[in-house]
Amino acid sequence: MQNQHSNQFTIEIEQEKDGRWIAEVLEIPGVSVYGETQQQAIAHAQALSLRVLADKIEHGEMLLGLTSLTFTAA
Repeated sequence: MQNQHSNQFTIEIEQEKDGRWIAEVLEIPGVSVYGETQQQAIAHAQALSLRVLADKIEHGEMLLGLTSLTFTAA
């Protein structure tokens, strides 16, 4: 199945009670990661998002005419 997807992604960030930060990319199910700092959690979320998107493109699950990607922290 080949779908056109947005190239804009929202990263939702929250601090857990134990002090860790969790970042979730809302537009990509399953992309949820932890970091010791807010910046680390965002970086991990971006990296995992790129891996997931690359895998989907490689396996023909989606088409993106990628010229840019945008991540916005919310």
